[in-house]
Amino acid sequence: MRIHRIEIEGFGPFRTRQTIDLDAYAADGIFLIGGRTGAGKSSILDAICFALYGSGPRYEDGDKRLRSDHAQPEDPTEVAVEFTTGGRTWRIERSPDYLRPKKRGGGSTKQPAEARMFERVGGQWIGRAARPVDVAQLVDEVIGLSQQQFLQVILLAQGRFARFLLAKNDERQALLRTLFGTKRFEDYTQELEERRKDAMARVEARSQTLDAQLAEAERTAGELIDPADAEPALEERIERLGRAALRARHLAESTDAAERTAAAALTAAEATHAERTAQRDAQQRRDAARLALAQLEARADEVDAVRAERDAAVRAEPVRGAKEAGERALAALAAATARRDEAREAWRAAGEADIAEGPEELDAFVAEAQQRIGAWRPLGEAEARLDAAAAALAELRSAAEAAAARAAELDERVGALPAERARVQDALDAATALAARAEALRASVGVLETQLAAARSIPERAEAQRQAYADLQQATRRKDEAEAHLADLQRRRFAGMAGELAAELVEGEACAVCGSTSHPAPAERGDDAVSADDIAAADAARRDAAAAYEAANAALAAADRAHADAQKDAGGRTADDLEAELTAARAELRTADDARATREALVQERAALEAEAAEHGARRDALIAERTQLDARIAAAAEALERDRAAVAEARGAAESVAARIRAEERHAALAAASAEAQREAARAEAAAAEAAERLQAAADEAGFAAVADALAALRGAGERDELDARVRAYDADLAATKATLMDLELEVLPDEPIDTAESAAAVAAAKAAWSVALAAHTEAAQRARSLEDAVERIAAAHAQIAGLAAEAAAIRRLADTVAGRAPNARRMKLETFVLAAELEEIVAAANVRLAEMSGDRYRLQHSDALAARGAASGLGLEIMDRFTGRARPPHSLSGGETFLASLALALGLAEVVTSRAGGIRLDTLFIDEGFGSLDAETLDVAMRTLDELRQGGRTVGIISHVEAMKEQIPAQLRVEQTPQGWSVVRQEALAPL
Repeated sequence: MRIHRIEIEGFGPFRTRQTIDLDAYAADGIFLIGGRTGAGKSSILDAICFALYGSGPRYEDGDKRLRSDHAQPEDPTEVAVEFTTGGRTWRIERSPDYLRPKKRGGGSTKQPAEARMFERVGGQWIGRAARPVDVAQLVDEVIGLSQQQFLQVILLAQGRFARFLLAKNDERQALLRTLFGTKRFEDYTQELEERRKDAMARVEARSQTLDAQLAEAERTAGELIDPADAEPALEERIERLGRAALRARHLAESTDAAERTAAAALTAAEATHAERTAQRDAQQRRDAARLALAQLEARADEVDAVRAERDAAVRAEPVRGAKEAGERALAALAAATARRDEAREAWRAAGEADIAEGPEELDAFVAEAQQRIGAWRPLGEAEARLDAAAAALAELRSAAEAAAARAAELDERVGALPAERARVQDALDAATALAARAEALRASVGVLETQLAAARSIPERAEAQRQAYADLQQATRRKDEAEAHLADLQRRRFAGMAGELAAELVEGEACAVCGSTSHPAPAERGDDAVSADDIAAADAARRDAAAAYEAANAALAAADRAHADAQKDAGGRTADDLEAELTAARAELRTADDARATREALVQERAALEAEAAEHGARRDALIAERTQLDARIAAAAEALERDRAAVAEARGAAESVAARIRAEERHAALAAASAEAQREAARAEAAAAEAAERLQAAADEAGFAAVADALAALRGAGERDELDARVRAYDADLAATKATLMDLELEVLPDEPIDTAESAAAVAAAKAAWSVALAAHTEAAQRARSLEDAVERIAAAHAQIAGLAAEAAAIRRLADTVAGRAPNARRMKLETFVLAAELEEIVAAANVRLAEMSGDRYRLQHSDALAARGAASGLGLEIMDRFTGRARPPHSLSGGETFLASLALALGLAEVVTSRAGGIRLDTLFIDEGFGSLDAETLDVAMRTLDELRQGGRTVGIISHVEAMKEQIPAQLRVEQTPQGWSVVRQEALAPL
C-alpha cells in the first residue's frame, strides 16, 4: 500500500486546507516530519487514520472532537487521502459530525458525518461508495487490514511502539487476538466446555430418569410382578416388569368383551327413547303453530293502516329537498338584510354624510382612499425606523470609544506576557513528569479491583455453598419420605382391592376377574381402603420432591464452582490487604490523571500566550482601521437621520403619526366597501327566496298532493319510514312462515293426546349405568396394560442409550479439558493461546533478523511458553537472550535505548507477519512517531541505518521527530509550523545536510 497525497482542512490544529504530496519523497525514500512540540506533527497521522477508518489513534478512548478549534462556524472540516494498493488507486474523503450555522434563520445545527470513496479509472475519479457504512465495507475489502492492524504495521503512532514488547501475557494475547482474529478459538473452547457439561448432565439425568421410570412402572404393576426374596439387579427388574405387562394385557382383554355387551344394550334403549321423544316434539310444534296463525289474522286491519302511512311517506319524500331549500333561502334573506342595515349605520356613524350611499359612489370613495394610503406608506415605514436609526448612531459612537479603550488595554497586556510564559512552562514540565505514570497505574488499579471483588465475594460464596448443602439434605429427606408414603399407599391399595371388587359383585352376574356367576365367599372391604385419587396425589408429591432434589443437587454444584472461582480470582490474598493496596494505587492514579488534565490545559495556555504575542501588532492595526471606519459611518448616519425626520413631519400632518393617519383612512375605506357589498348581497338573497318558493309548489304538485301542506304532513324521517316498512314486512313474513309450518305438521299422523316418554327414559338410564360400570372396569385394566407396555419399551431404550452417552461424555470431557488448559494439558495452554504462540514465534523470527544487526548480535528475542506463576495462563511470554551473559532476561530489564531498538525490531517483524496473513500486502509507505529523542548518538545511528534499509524496494518512510541530529541526517523534510494566529500550516522542503 502506497499513500500518495493527504489533504487536511478544519482538522486538529489545521484551519486552512493543507496538501501533502508524499510522492515528492519517493526518490529519497525517507523523510522527516518536523516542527515544534504541539504544532501538529502527530495530527497528520491522525488525519490519515481518520480518513481510512473514521477515528484517529489518539481519539480512541478519550475526546473524539476532531474538528479544529480554530475553524470558524462556516469553515468546513474534511480529510482526504489518495493511495494505491493491489494495482488500483483510490481516494477517500471524510468529514466528522460538527455544529454549523443554520442555512435559514439563526442558531446552529449538527452537520452529520460524511464519507465518500472514489477509484481512479482512465484518469478520472469514479465514485464507488457515498456513505460511511459503505466506505467502511469497501476499505475492508480493498486494504484488507483492520484499524488495529493498520496502526501496528503502517502507522506506528505514539504510545503503541513498545506496548507489544513490554506487555503481560494477557495484554499481549488481547493485541494478537485483534491482529490475527483468533477469538473464534476461544469460542471453540467455550463451546467444548458447554458440550462437556451437557454430556455429563445428560448421563446423570438419564440414569436418574431410568431409575424413576422403573420404580414408577413397578408401582403401577403392583401384584402382577413376581415376588423376590432380595433386591433384584437392574436387568432382572426389567424382565419381571415385562412378565407383569403380559398379565395386565390378558386382564384388559377379558373386561373388553363385557363392555361391548353393555354398550349394545344401551344403543337399543336410546334408539327407542329417541323415536318417542321426536313424536312428542312434533305434537307440541303443531299446537303452537295453530295458536300463532289465529293471533296473526286478528292483526290484519292494524297492519293495513301502517302500510298506507308508509306509502304516503314514500311519495312525499321528493318534496323534502324543496322545503329545506326554501327555509335556507329565507334565512339567508334575513341575514343579508340585517348585514346591509348594520353596514349602512356604520358608514353614517363615520361622519361621511356628504358622500352618497349608493354602491357605485362608495366604490369610487374606496379607490381614492387607497391612492392616498399608497403615497403615505413609505413615509410610515421611515417613521418606524427613526428610533432604531438613533439607537444605531449611539451604538456606533459607543463602539468608537470601546475601540480606543481596547487599544490601551492591548498595550498593557503585551508588557505582562513574558512573565506569564515563564510561569506556564515551569508548571507544564512538572505536570508532564507526573502524567507519564498514568497508564501503568491505571492497569495496576484494574487488576487490584478485580482481585478485591473476588476476595469480597468469598464469604458470600461460602455461605451460599453451606446453604446449598443444607437445601440438598432437606430435599433428600423429602424425596425419601414421599417415596415411602407412595409405596405404603400402593401396598394398602392392592391389599384392599379384593374387597373393593367384591363389593360390586351381583349374584347371578359374571365376576369381572374370573367370570364365575357364583360368589360363595366374597372378600371383606377394610376400614383403611386407599382410592386411586390417593395414589395419584401421592405420586404427584413424589415427582415434585424428586424435581426439588435434582434442583438442589445442581445448585450445590454451582455453589461449589463459584466458591472455587472466587478463591482463584482473589490470588490467595485477603480483602483487607487488597483494599489497602487499591486505595493507595487509586490515590496515585488520581494524582497522575489530574496532572494529565493540568498538562493539557497548560499546553493550550502556552500556545494561547505565544499566539497572543504574535498577533499584537496585527490587532493594533486592526483597531486603528476599525476606529477610522466607525468615524465615517457616524457622520453618514447622522445626516440620514435628520433627512428622514423632516420628511416624516410633513407626511404626519395633524395626526399623531403617519401610521395613525394611514389607519384612519383604511378604516373609512373598509366601511365604504363593506356597505356597498352588503347592499348587493341583500338584493341577491331576495331574488333567491322567491325562486325557492316556486320550486316547493312545483314539487308538491308533481308528488300528487292537493296542497303543499298535505305533502309536508305526509313527510316522515328515514328512521320512521324504515320502521313502518319493517313492521309491514315482518307481519307478511310471519304470516307466510306460520302457514307453511302448520301445513307440514298437519300432514303427519299425530294423536291429540300428549305422548309420554318417562318409561323409555328410565330404560336408557338403567342401560347407561350398566355400561358405565363395565367401561370403568375395562378402562382401568386397559390403561394399566398400556402404561406397563409403554414403560417396558421406554425403559429398555433408555437403558441401551445410557451406555452410549457415558462413552461419548468421557471423550468430550478429555477433549474439553485439553483445549481449556486443564489436565491432562501439562502446559495449561488454551487452544487460542497455542495458535497465537505459533504466530508469535514467526513474529520473533522476523524481528531477530533486524535486532541482531541493530544490537551487534548481542540480543535476540525468544518466545517462552514457560508456566506462569500462581496458575496464570502461559504460552505468550517474551524474553531477551543476552549473548554476553548467555542467559535470558525479561524485556523490562533493557535500557531506554535498548528497549527502543528491540521495540522497533519487534514492530517491523509484527508488520511483516500481519501483512502476510492479510494476503501479502506490500508496505510501500510507513510512518513512525515514537521515542527518537531518548536515544544517544550511537543508538540513533543504528536506528537510522535500520530505517534506511526499509526504503529499499521503493518504500517511503516518514519519521516524526524534533531531534536536531535527525534533521541533519534526513534532507527531505516536511515542516509543521504555527502561524501568528495560532493554527498550523504544512511546508514541504528538501534541505541539504549541514
